[in-house]
Amino acid sequence: MSPTEIKEALLLSQQNGTLVEVYNFADDDTFNVGFVLATDQSFTLLLTLDWDAKINGLTAIRLTSIRQVRAQTDYLTTVAYKSQVAQAHGYFDIWGLEAYVATQDYQHKPLLLTLLHDAVDHHLPVVVGTAKYKGTIKLTLHYYNEHDLSSLWEYEILLAQIDYLRLRGSQGATTAAILRGVFDTPV
Repeated sequence: MSPTEIKEALLLSQQNGTLVEVYNFADDDTFNVGFVLATDQSFTLLLTLDWDAKINGLTAIRLTSIRQVRAQTDYLTTVAYKSQVAQAHGYFDIWGLEAYVATQDYQHKPLLLTLLHDAVDHHLPVVVGTAKYKGTIKLTLHYYNEHDLSSLWEYEILLAQIDYLRLRGSQGATTAAILRGVFDTPV
């Protein structure tokens, strides 16, 4: 897809309130699923769903790292039905993000900086992906390897290197618990 087609697909999804698959990783087996909340000049913001079709946080993805956006796929049809089950049984939004997002204004604001300020203001952990680890302003991040909890590292990156940022979901909550429990680091 061209950059223009990607932006158009994201805008259409936002306007219609429909689910999309956003491909920003190297392979077609790894992608984000969610509802588009906003798009600025550099990032799009999704209310993402996990593999059980529950709300799983906010994810900002750099537009230039998106290879493809898909809508109305068989997989998204499956996700929609799973979401209905999650809603019917009360586990669709365990993080309370629908109510939170309803109080936020992401339009006409730099998404990355808005989310980083939110994380700092509320002492929230973030998950950051860069081109190197998709695995003039610098962030100093505390990083750990979940397969080797022997040490905690600090990692400096430029904001321009961030390909995606996740917060307010399962991955952030579990990261905070590990940082507090294993490394006695306040989050």
